[in-house]
Amino acid sequence: MIESSEREAAPAVDVPRTISSGRVDDKGRLKLPVEVKEYLSSFNDKLFITSFDNRVIRIYSMKAWRDNEYFLDQPNGDPDDTEDIAFLAQNYGDVAEIDSQGRVLLPQKLRKEMNLENEPVWLQYHKGRMNVFGKDVYEERHARARDRAAEKLRALEAKGFK
Repeated sequence: MIESSEREAAPAVDVPRTISSGRVDDKGRLKLPVEVKEYLSSFNDKLFITSFDNRVIRIYSMKAWRDNEYFLDQPNGDPDDTEDIAFLAQNYGDVAEIDSQGRVLLPQKLRKEMNLENEPVWLQYHKGRMNVFGKDVYEERHARARDRAAEKLRALEAKGFK
């Protein structure tokens, strides 16, 4: 178990609370929206960028990614499933830094397979990471979220959501 002193301290910059749009240029660099750049820069560390499904890119602080690696090294369910997830992370992943212009270079294999060069993307903070997805995934997620939204909201409010 990771000791609380080893856990990543909360950044001084608040988490992004909106889904932001961005763009991947022809060299595979993702220009980060200002609030995302400020949040990711607040960790003062490199980033780990990967995907497990070639639909959503996950950007982690290195500390958060090290916690995931530690988790994957522990007995957590089916060892073959755990090994497969670790394999996918390493296959598509790479370490990156934010450059002076607020861009991160997406791993070449990942951006090619996801066909993201010269394309708009959307960025969403979720569970301690930034998710990045293209237009098709954004439209699917938007449609799914809106489907039965009133019913979903009522159910959450019944459980205490305000």
